[in-house]
Amino acid sequence: MNGTNKSYTTIDHLNVSKVGIIIKKDDLRASRYAERLDTWLQSRAIATSRDIITDDLDLLIILGGDGTLLHIAEKAARYSIPVAGINLGNLGFLTEFTEDEAEQALARILNGPIPIENRLMLKTRLLRDNTKQPYTYALNEVVINKNTLDRLLHLAAYASGNYITTYKADGLIFSTPTGSTAYNLSAGGPLVHPGLDTILVTPICPFMLSSRPIILPATTDITTVFEGNDNADCAQVIVDGKQHWEMRAGDTLEIEVAEHPLLLIASPARDYFTILRNKLHWGSQDN
Repeated sequence: MNGTNKSYTTIDHLNVSKVGIIIKKDDLRASRYAERLDTWLQSRAIATSRDIITDDLDLLIILGGDGTLLHIAEKAARYSIPVAGINLGNLGFLTEFTEDEAEQALARILNGPIPIENRLMLKTRLLRDNTKQPYTYALNEVVINKNTLDRLLHLAAYASGNYITTYKADGLIFSTPTGSTAYNLSAGGPLVHPGLDTILVTPICPFMLSSRPIILPATTDITTVFEGNDNADCAQVIVDGKQHWEMRAGDTLEIEVAEHPLLLIASPARDYFTILRNKLHWGSQDN
């Protein structure tokens, strides 16, 4: 059982001598911008690497959207490397810096104390016939989802060994506060500030209207048993948008908070609620 003991935001002064630059796959604009960043950093006697994460990096710069950042979150968290996300298109929930802000923001990162957010992550593994799969990690969510034509799933959920309920639904979403603005939100789950240490459990299209989302403490170990009717029943386990396992009748999925949070460098130009208003169009005339 893991919890989080760090404050949500810390103010740190980074000693940066080597920077890793991660580029959105097959994005020519990002590749060209990376060359510009290489020159800018190397002119300041800072070594750079491209599209590889090693434990000797002092900073990771992500060129792309939130999906690019999700792809590298586990390694960055494991090595405790602070991450700055530069979005070359529309601002994301995670990639908070614009192209125009990038060099000024990087100068601030190199020269002074900066706010770093500790973003809670989940780890999950599948258990089948007393065999445990290796853990995989999520910054946004872990999802159990039915195949398109299959019947409703029966998923018995437990919180640290205590029975919650058996959900009859198209699936279940186990979300971090960071991921509350992703699939969880589309499924009717609540928005949760990323500074809270919680795990969200949200049913997808539940059969009973009384099946509601629930917010659990970060210290909770969640287990979910797939109560299939026969061996032909199956479901998909999707972690941050990528399919990892096929879940069969009798299988158990474990979810708990990961040991290491993602260290996300925050933009001083906008706070969490500014990003929410921008992305969710709060206050626009269309609402």
